[in-house]
Amino acid sequence: MGTILYANFGFLLKPNKQKLHVINVTKIDANLEEHVNVLGRRTALVSGVSLASSAMFGFPKDGFAVVKQGLLAGRIPGLSEPNEQGWRTYRRPDEKSGGHGVGWSPIIPYVFLVPDGWEETPVSIADLGGTEIDLRFSNSSEGRLFVIVAPILRFADYLEDDARIEKIGPPEKVINAFGPEVIGENVEGKVVNSQVKEYSGRKYYQFELEPPHCLITATAAGNRLYLFSVLANGLQWKRQNHELKKIADSFRVV
Repeated sequence: MGTILYANFGFLLKPNKQKLHVINVTKIDANLEEHVNVLGRRTALVSGVSLASSAMFGFPKDGFAVVKQGLLAGRIPGLSEPNEQGWRTYRRPDEKSGGHGVGWSPIIPYVFLVPDGWEETPVSIADLGGTEIDLRFSNSSEGRLFVIVAPILRFADYLEDDARIEKIGPPEKVINAFGPEVIGENVEGKVVNSQVKEYSGRKYYQFELEPPHCLITATAAGNRLYLFSVLANGLQWKRQNHELKKIADSFRVV
């Protein structure tokens, strides 16, 4: 097949030969559902060495307070205490800055799970994704992750109050257009698996790439595209791929 040009997006996108699995998820793991959906709508910020305890989430009857964290530049704590299995929930604080341009509405919060031991790390504008990287987490022995929040108008000539990933394009368009921003090179031949899942009426495109070992979850909300990326080297992937997949699958826009 020849190269296909999608004028609205401004990218040269090549057909993806990988098999696409479409999943309409009506019920997922109960523990994950509790972590992701049963969240307080506000995260209280208290200066210095304070704890914010307005959110209740995790397993039934388990109460968690936001962990005391030293503030990095531009960072507001949003990480819970670990649950009984040693997993923490991160929710983007309502108070966190980051409008990505004049006239843009506040970023809709997102949540995800990380094992105990993962920590938020500073974001550099020199990184892939530049100023659109909203958050980074890492664990030196297990892997790293980051969240890109980019304006929809970068990729389409329309703007909606609540854009959907399927209106940006099918999974093949999305991974070919945005995958290089995550791994720093063309993704042709690197996609080993792709799926479409749906939670609370919102579709999420999920991709597994190798090499390098990378899991990408993409969705759209408000007037932005969200890219949640989990990366690991060969040894980290061999030892932790089950946990890394759980992290990638936990991402939700709330």
